[in-house]
Amino acid sequence: MAVDGTWNLTMQTPMGERRANLVAASQGGTLTGKQSGDGASTDVFDGAVNANDVSWKISITNPMPLTLQFTGTVDGDKMSGKMSAGALGSWLFSGVRA
Repeated sequence: MAVDGTWNLTMQTPMGERRANLVAASQGGTLTGKQSGDGASTDVFDGAVNANDVSWKISITNPMPLTLQFTGTVDGDKMSGKMSAGALGSWLFSGVRA
């Protein structure tokens, strides 16, 4: 599938630009994998794939406990979309295949 593989993500957040690594695998309409950044790694959950549209969630504890939801589109070796932190807002993210 289009999203399978390793991605270098860049997120625009109120704390500045943040970077993460996503290792994604899809089967049917489900997206699984791991996302790591800032010295921590977490499993992807509630992941979905529909053609080139992708979405997934991760739970983080730093700088505070949050669930982040990513919704984006894969275009070849690039990905772009929005990352939402619930009531805290949403911000743009982009990714390139590693």
